[in-house]
Amino acid sequence: METIVSIASGKIRGSTRQNIGTFLGIPYAAAPIGPARFELPKPAPKWSGVRDTVEHGPDCAQTPFPPAIAALLGSQCAPGDDCLHLNVWTPDPGGRGLPVLVWIHGGSFTRGSNARALYDGSAFARDGVVLVSLNYRLGIMGFAAVPGAPLNRGLHDQILALRWIQDNIAAFGGDPGNVTVFGESAGGMSVMTLLASPPARGLFRRAIVQSANGSAVASAEDADKVTKLVAAELGIAPTPAEFGGVDMKQLCAAQDAIDGDLMTDPDPARWGNSIVVNGLGLMAFLPVIDGELIPAPPLRTLVTEPDRVVPTLAGWNAEEFRLFTVPTGAALGISNDTLPTILSRSGIDPQITAAYRANRPQASAADVFAAVLTDLAFRNDTVRIAETSSAAGSSTYLYEFAWRSGIDGLGACHALEIPFVFDQLPNAHTLTGPNPPQELADEMHRAWVGFAHRGDPGWPRFDPATKLVHTFDSPQSHDVADPRSDELRALRESRATP
Repeated sequence: METIVSIASGKIRGSTRQNIGTFLGIPYAAAPIGPARFELPKPAPKWSGVRDTVEHGPDCAQTPFPPAIAALLGSQCAPGDDCLHLNVWTPDPGGRGLPVLVWIHGGSFTRGSNARALYDGSAFARDGVVLVSLNYRLGIMGFAAVPGAPLNRGLHDQILALRWIQDNIAAFGGDPGNVTVFGESAGGMSVMTLLASPPARGLFRRAIVQSANGSAVASAEDADKVTKLVAAELGIAPTPAEFGGVDMKQLCAAQDAIDGDLMTDPDPARWGNSIVVNGLGLMAFLPVIDGELIPAPPLRTLVTEPDRVVPTLAGWNAEEFRLFTVPTGAALGISNDTLPTILSRSGIDPQITAAYRANRPQASAADVFAAVLTDLAFRNDTVRIAETSSAAGSSTYLYEFAWRSGIDGLGACHALEIPFVFDQLPNAHTLTGPNPPQELADEMHRAWVGFAHRGDPGWPRFDPATKLVHTFDSPQSHDVADPRSDELRALRESRATP
């Protein structure tokens, strides 16, 4: 059955099945074409008549994931010009006052899409929540520091989408005063950045951060180095006009080449310390400290100004970094002899491995590396924000996802929690393996729904005295006080923290 809704830009036609209204590919901004690729986003132009929104819109410019990762996460990639759009799932387009969840996808700021099957919002709508998923500019278009162009265009896209939601979500039954923004990986990093960003204040009431950190930002100087390397790769001058004239496939090919160079040779003298350390030698294109959207690294802002933190649900997966070491074969190159050098390249004192080895007497060097990088990239910042915000009186809930994939070697890896959160296990067997526990998806999805409705996922809030973390696992989830505190303490003592 078709459903017609009126929004600020005009009328749209979606579909309704099993009492769930679905509207796909709704433009919230004008298409970023040519030089506009490197301009601030502009509101979508109005249209006459009724616009069909029954199919997913195009992805932002990108190439597919590398084969080893694509085999697990999927390889959907259909870039196109009119990529700044969002999807809406609602239980009642004619209703009012429904809680709203806004999903920001991950993908290392260079890949990803709101069209992936794992992000289908129908289960949230089934349970009384309006789910919105948005696209934003990626890679060079979204985050390269092009001289003469505004910085952080991808984040400006996200903020414009949140403003669109404030103006239009009531037409889908949603409450603009009860918006929770959530994301995973680069999407979770975006959420942390939005928490600390002055222009985003007031655009959402709560936040959920999945597998992210608040340190993945580049200095303007280091971002400029990356841009010059990209321009040299393309044989152009680093200007908006020159970049805007490059074919999108060439632009993405250059982007991939730069990312590959960084991973092969993460020399701080070439890339800058913030790219190598904050991007873990994996991400050349990061949000940039600009004094406007990002006054300082988000973690530093949130630690020094905890009043910025809204009620937050945040967590990590127990073995995040296995996704980056096992499928790619990188784990095979990590031995007891090479581990100290590899850790040093990430700015980590190799001596901290003693704490990790003591807790994992049978672990290989690759297992230890994955555990250390999981804490460095995800757990440490998440706990830091919980410690400071809860001490300031803000409600924060922490979780750890510990269920291990049925795919050999992945463990409780990065991105594994997503199909459980969205209750989309049938779309995730390449990542979960066969027969993932539906009861765990029921529990996790219910926690996210509860947080969207009431700000309470169903377990006690984080307290600096007990540091309680809810562990999602099967056959039974449980609460743990300050898990593996000796490891986190060793990591912190080895590094300067904000």
